[in-house]
Amino acid sequence: MTRTIIKGLGSFLPDNVVTNSDLEKIMDTSDEWIQERTGIKERRWISNRSETTSSMGCKAAKKAMEMAGLGPSDIDFVIFATLSPDYYFPGSGVLVQRDLGLDNVGALDLRNQCSGFIYGLSVADQFIKTGMYKNILLIGSEFHSGALEKSTNGRSVTVIFGDGAGAVVLSAAEEGEKGIISTCMHSQGEHAEALMIKGPATGVWVDELLEKENYGEPEWRPYMNGNFVFKHAVTRMPEAIQEVLDAAGKSSADIDLLIPHQANLRISAMVQKHFNMSDEKVFNNIQHLGNTTAGSIPIAMTQAFEEGKLKRGDLLCLTAFGSGFTWGAALLEF
Repeated sequence: MTRTIIKGLGSFLPDNVVTNSDLEKIMDTSDEWIQERTGIKERRWISNRSETTSSMGCKAAKKAMEMAGLGPSDIDFVIFATLSPDYYFPGSGVLVQRDLGLDNVGALDLRNQCSGFIYGLSVADQFIKTGMYKNILLIGSEFHSGALEKSTNGRSVTVIFGDGAGAVVLSAAEEGEKGIISTCMHSQGEHAEALMIKGPATGVWVDELLEKENYGEPEWRPYMNGNFVFKHAVTRMPEAIQEVLDAAGKSSADIDLLIPHQANLRISAMVQKHFNMSDEKVFNNIQHLGNTTAGSIPIAMTQAFEEGKLKRGDLLCLTAFGSGFTWGAALLEF
């Protein structure tokens, strides 16, 4: 059976840097409070409103395609992971297909939030393993800042999230290349409402929101039961990592680099401690980018590669946990 390799990487980040000091001016918070709870010092927020979720995805994808040495006619399929699409419908994948000038290939949108990239990686792997497609463009992109409540009332969520996009080109491996070794995906829908946006949706539609005296509270702003999410994340992420290691007959000592979803630096630290891994074996960039949800892992992969911390032949482990609850992991030889 054909294996799947990551042939190209790319990322895009808005130029606008928003520091914790900037947030102190618009809400009752402090740099110390934010760093203590999240590890975040700054994040990127779109300031040019002509930028969109799909346009950032396209810019990241172009870089990934360039690294892979592929043009628009070489891409067989598009998978786009996001919680912040350009439109309620259609999905952002078709906008990428259009704006990159791809052939009339299929475009699949995934709404798995923080674990969207892991889910997309596993789906793409199945398509390539079976021989259905040879080159798949997988994008994770988020435009969070437009929906965040930039006041004291929304600070517990607002300080965490940033904007940005990452992309990979996944291709059929040549003889001798290992690529993706194992993946896993899980969900626990009983906790769906612990991290969510309630509306606008078919259950809470726009006219209902407009009629409310306290417009949009809390339906159209992100809600998160932070402590509850944290407790589940630090349990489920190590479980997923162990699952893909067991499936591959590997141990945590074999991992050259672990890239966890950048949800909270404290979560990453606890996952690292669980496996007794050194700092050199775990890559984090949440300090400067915040949580970019579906974009966090491909952005981190790109930065790790550009900084020489991820090299060809390394055993790479990826893991994520988020809304749904959904979580998963992937193990691959980069």
